[in-house]
Amino acid sequence: MMKHVLVLGASLKEYRYSNIAVKTLIKNHYPVTAIGNRSGHIAGTEVLREIPANLKPVDTVTLYLGPPNQKAYYEKILSLKPNRLIFNPGTENEELKKLANQQGIKTLEACTINMVSHGFF
Repeated sequence: MMKHVLVLGASLKEYRYSNIAVKTLIKNHYPVTAIGNRSGHIAGTEVLREIPANLKPVDTVTLYLGPPNQKAYYEKILSLKPNRLIFNPGTENEELKKLANQQGIKTLEACTINMVSHGFF
């Protein structure tokens, strides 16, 4: 069973890294839940505006939101109890990293697209 990934900050714009990440994850058979500020679809996957209350267990949360926009999601991210939280380039946040580590959530500063593309996701 592939690990369920929550992409936070998913964009409908095809040139955005978050959009490319969703497509890369889907192409590599990862179950994806995409959360963005606009509803729509990326490669057949619905982009939701909010994290669903009945979300199945999440292995990885990968961030495509800058630190100021992450604050509103702290509580929800931590309550999901993912195994890891990936800070993609430009999303690095020491405050959230510390909160996650205190709850036993591994944190990485990495590029999801590169990790999946090179087989070490």
